[in-house]
Amino acid sequence: MMKLHLSPRKEGSLVVLCLGAHSDDIEIGCGGTLLYLRQLVPEATFHWVVFSAAGKRGEEAMQGAELFVGRGKTRIVLKEYRDGFLPYHGTEIKVFFEEMKTQANPDLIFTHWQGDAHQDHRLISELTWNTFRDHLIWEYEIPKYDGDLGRPNMFVALEARLYEHKVDNILQAFESQRSKPWFGRETLLGLMRIRGVEANSPSGYAEAFHARKLTIVAP
Repeated sequence: MMKLHLSPRKEGSLVVLCLGAHSDDIEIGCGGTLLYLRQLVPEATFHWVVFSAAGKRGEEAMQGAELFVGRGKTRIVLKEYRDGFLPYHGTEIKVFFEEMKTQANPDLIFTHWQGDAHQDHRLISELTWNTFRDHLIWEYEIPKYDGDLGRPNMFVALEARLYEHKVDNILQAFESQRSKPWFGRETLLGLMRIRGVEANSPSGYAEAFHARKLTIVAP
């Protein structure tokens, strides 16, 4: 198994773009890894964009971003497109992606997996790759009723403190989701436990990503 070791970079040099179709997507898909990156590079800059975050869901999205990456060097953008209808606003969202390209040059981008069964998720993934063609992109996964989990090829092992912190933050921030049968500690921990087995994580837990294109650059 090949392993990628992330080393702290000079202060303020790491720029991370986090993209989510809905208010809790980023947190569920890569929250543990974001907590790890904040620990590794405290001065990292985060651009946090959620496309369907209206009303109460917008308040939750703001709280989620604050819990995971803080307000210090974070730019939070919340859009109010209707949940489930993002593809029908494709032109507007494409224009916004082109604007993002002029505002940030991220070292790392988190977005949805292109094989996700949710149409909103797939659109955000597709436009990520269309727009940021020379960037490191990690596609995260979201458990759901559709049973669309794939075979990710990259893993981030998480210490107990990080994966427990991730779950606590999600349960705290997204009160509107508590009535849904899938939303609970068991689901969130269960997926990370399976990925931890696949990654041979020392703690037994990990987050997994699809990294479809990687380039190794000599130091």
